[in-house]
Amino acid sequence: MRLLHTMLRVVDLERSITFYCDVLGMRLLRRQDYPTGRFTLAFVGYGDESEHSVIELTHNWDTKSYELGTAFGHLAIETDDIVATCEAVRAKGGKVVREPGPMQHGTTVIAFVEDCDGYKIEFIQR
Repeated sequence: MRLLHTMLRVVDLERSITFYCDVLGMRLLRRQDYPTGRFTLAFVGYGDESEHSVIELTHNWDTKSYELGTAFGHLAIETDDIVATCEAVRAKGGKVVREPGPMQHGTTVIAFVEDCDGYKIEFIQR
């Protein structure tokens, strides 16, 4: 078995695709409209779905907002240079909500950014 994807519900699909592709450097792997169900699915990731876990962005056409709730935490992405990654996100208009530094009660260097729907993405220094 392997993890295939994580699904996130998004309000503005184009804005979300722009964030994940242009700001975080992922690729749009596939996109499909489902008119009878009134939703669109877009899959983004760093590599082909046959070998990598990806993110499924779900846009329900008639939903104007979501509450994120308190159960979901964040997505995590490994990076070779966490400071440069955060600077690149900020330069492209992304929001860094926790600057790079050691995690509380540990030594792993982490940072957090937030996407346009408020989902948190953790960067972890390799």
